[in-house]
Amino acid sequence: MNELILELEEITPKEFFGAQNRNIELLKKYFPKLKIVARGNKIKAYGDEDLLEEFDKRLYMLMEHFGKYNKLDENVIERILTSQSKEDYDTSKESGQVIVHGVNGKLVKAQTPNQRKLVELVRKNDMVFAIGPAGTGKTYTGVALAVQALKNKEVKRIILTRPAVEAGENLGFLPGDLKEKLDPYMQPLYDALRDMIAPEKLAQYIENGTIQIAPLAFMRGRTLDNAFVILDEGQNTTHAQMKMFLTRMGKNAKFLLTGDPGQIDLPRRTVSGLKEALLVLKDVDGIGMVYLDDKDVIRHKLVKKVIAAYRKIENIEA
Repeated sequence: MNELILELEEITPKEFFGAQNRNIELLKKYFPKLKIVARGNKIKAYGDEDLLEEFDKRLYMLMEHFGKYNKLDENVIERILTSQSKEDYDTSKESGQVIVHGVNGKLVKAQTPNQRKLVELVRKNDMVFAIGPAGTGKTYTGVALAVQALKNKEVKRIILTRPAVEAGENLGFLPGDLKEKLDPYMQPLYDALRDMIAPEKLAQYIENGTIQIAPLAFMRGRTLDNAFVILDEGQNTTHAQMKMFLTRMGKNAKFLLTGDPGQIDLPRRTVSGLKEALLVLKDVDGIGMVYLDDKDVIRHKLVKKVIAAYRKIENIEA
């Protein structure tokens, strides 16, 4: 009797096998002449060589689908196991709009014209600035693009960073070591990643350095290559910090800088590195810039009204 052993490397076995190994039971139903055993992160199959070859092919298609969509159900499995070609089962009508398929099959996609423009600019340029008020999805869309690039093996790692500026709060009085003090400040980045990568996989990526989340100061002296790098809250960088960050760019790197010039937490009379960079780099070929506005706000409808109300006051004071 012939044996085939397949190892799940980029996939969480628990989710791929399904609740109570439901997906494995479906495989057994479609391959009744094979003995199929799932244990740990391995699937073993025993039987005739021709059947094992077909099983190997179909399982690879299932793994490829799960890696892309983070989800398997009975209908998908049936389509894949009975299809003649990839086109027969990959029938997602929204595949062109979706950036990444997140946890539990959540579809993460650009929802507004400016968000779609951001996606296009990132595809065409190695460095992009995304500017806009809170809630416009600039960071969330950026993280989705980074996860997509990692899944497609376009980059080897994702690096997410923020300038650790204290927005009216003193980090020194928070309990814990440096990481524990800064992790809450990086929470929006973790939140976005949790929507797009399964918990076990995300923990593994963070542990092995595939995904790095760190304050901007930790970027000094590094060359960031083969990476999708996002600088969030860029309005809180100084001239020196912004110049330092921009010159970290290595080979095969994508840089996305996000920020809201209306929410600067720097000391008075300190020039925002983001505002300065937008002026200095506006005519540089290969750098894209997109400006999001109130129409791109995808949070609660009151957020648009809050932004508009504050803008009126700021215009009067100016």
